[in-house]
Amino acid sequence: MLLPTLRNELPMRNFSRSILWSLIALHFSTLASAQDDWSRWRGPSGNGIAVADQQPPTSWSADQNVVWKVPVPGRGHSSPIVVGDKIFLATADEEQQTQSVVCFERQTGQQQWQTELNQGGFDRKIHSKNTHASGTIATDGTQVYCVFSHHGSVNVTALSLTGEIQWQKKVGPYQSQYPFGFGASPIVHEGMVIVPNQNDAESCIIAFDATNGEQKWRTDADKQSSYSTPVVAETGGKSQLLLSGANLVAAYDPANGKQLWKTPTKWQVSCGTLVWNKDRVFASGGYPASQTLAVNADGSGSLVWENTQKAYEQSMLIHEGFLYAHCDNGAVYCWRESDGQEMWKQRFSAAGNPAQSASPVLANGNIYFSAENGETLVIKASSDKLTEISRNNLGNEAFASMAVCGNQIFSRIAINDPDNDTRQEWLFCLGETATDRNEKNSLGRNSPKN
Repeated sequence: MLLPTLRNELPMRNFSRSILWSLIALHFSTLASAQDDWSRWRGPSGNGIAVADQQPPTSWSADQNVVWKVPVPGRGHSSPIVVGDKIFLATADEEQQTQSVVCFERQTGQQQWQTELNQGGFDRKIHSKNTHASGTIATDGTQVYCVFSHHGSVNVTALSLTGEIQWQKKVGPYQSQYPFGFGASPIVHEGMVIVPNQNDAESCIIAFDATNGEQKWRTDADKQSSYSTPVVAETGGKSQLLLSGANLVAAYDPANGKQLWKTPTKWQVSCGTLVWNKDRVFASGGYPASQTLAVNADGSGSLVWENTQKAYEQSMLIHEGFLYAHCDNGAVYCWRESDGQEMWKQRFSAAGNPAQSASPVLANGNIYFSAENGETLVIKASSDKLTEISRNNLGNEAFASMAVCGNQIFSRIAINDPDNDTRQEWLFCLGETATDRNEKNSLGRNSPKN
């Protein structure tokens, strides 16, 4: 009887080991996938910097290094986010007055689903460069969260990764003395969805429970319209929720919303997200005065340095002790973050001064600056001088910021043809294509051998 028992146990042991190794492989593949995500506005850490070892392309065109491109329904400036094998965008149909979330398959770009969240109630007037879907989606890997303004209020929605609405909540009324429209994005932090609502009716920051939408905390602010997205950063020796706008640069405790410190600014309105280092935070604004400033994050909120440049809509970027910005005067700047010393400046383009709305991203030691006309300048991140690597063009409208992960770039671009009264948005995946790989392999096979 022993032999038959062993015969039965051995396959079961092998089967159990197989399950164990499968679970281990799944665990590590899930970790790898999470590290490869671009899960929110400005990427993994909210600062526009891709994870290490990314090697996205530095040159492309309509027919070079395009893995795939797919049409995007509607219009929006929502930047793409990537989680696992999915890409998410917010979009709006202005004729039908609908607002939706669209999901695309990462490998092929095929649209998987589109969930309509609202119909009607659009703001009667917004800025000509804004859209009714400008906020970027955020995800915690299990759900996605989006914010839209409609029917006179700001509203947040949670959806499953397959497009089912999980909960919806009203953040608060939205009314602005400037008919610009809404533009901020939600962020996710430790089981909470944090949503800013800076406006002239009822300014606040609210944190909702990511699971069920229950309010966790609320912090009221001065009634003043602004358009910035907050970020949670480790600076000044603690975790701080940073937000600019309404005449202030301010920090809050992300656990309860209590204000930690604040610093007055010369501008009332800002749009970009703050950047930071170990000890300081950096912000820029543009109305009614232009000012870029550095503030101590130690709780004092003391001003370290300032200048008169402005990166109004676009955020800035910090790398290895230096602050980079594409400012509204058409120049790209590099400042030393410790004291604001200008290291260099150079015009974005000798051919003119294209406007900019997208925020820069950094990957593999290179910074990607995109202008509204579809041109992207790629430079080496260096304080010595501006070293141009390439200039690339896609479409003729680029407002959304890029997502960089898996050695690829995901970019939302529009082609606007006013002569034929047509406009179409596209989602591009830029990276090494099969043709590129075949050419490399062919060159390798045909190279002379020593």
